[in-house]
Amino acid sequence: MASIDLYSLLLVAVALASSAPLAAVAGDPDILTDFVPPAAIGGQITGDYFTFTGFQPKLPVPLPATNFTVSKASMAEFPALNGQSVSYARLTFPAGTVNPTHTHPRAAELLLVLEGGLSVGFVDTAGKLYTKDLVAGDMFVFPKGLVHYQSNLQGTQTATALSAFGSASAGTVSVPVTVFGTDIDDAVLAKSFKTDVATVQKLKAALTPPPPKKNP
Repeated sequence: MASIDLYSLLLVAVALASSAPLAAVAGDPDILTDFVPPAAIGGQITGDYFTFTGFQPKLPVPLPATNFTVSKASMAEFPALNGQSVSYARLTFPAGTVNPTHTHPRAAELLLVLEGGLSVGFVDTAGKLYTKDLVAGDMFVFPKGLVHYQSNLQGTQTATALSAFGSASAGTVSVPVTVFGTDIDDAVLAKSFKTDVATVQKLKAALTPPPPKKNP
């Protein structure tokens, strides 16, 4: 099947994912204390507990990235966020890269472009696509639970952005990986997308590369 057909198939996957009921959509529970200290600290809490340094520049300076990368400051990386309903992520887009279609089931996302430019978009539950080309200083909100993406396909320089979430653990569900990179039966996917098993297997192979070979 021609590459344009594969692209069309992925667009159908996005549309179906955005229109399907999102049973997993939820929010952070309220807490009855100022914050939630970890039991391991035993009450000995200082300002260090409320400080996250993971976004500091790394030394020595790493080589320029060639793939899209994300650095998270969620509850997993920053335990002090437990119960606070906030988190951050820093996104880095070398020229020609994308953050593939995905959803955050537990939070809206507020993206601020720090440098460069990004093309962004989301699909609502009626199947309507909203897009915008952003430059440094622009902000864009992705509503909670909706399929969205960001890309730097037209830029010639690396773009960076900071995303804020209304959850300490917003969660990320990748549309391509969830649909084609899991163990859903090939025949079910072929029927669902009105294509053939060979096309489904080609997409699965692209999204689930074989594990690296172990040294003898």
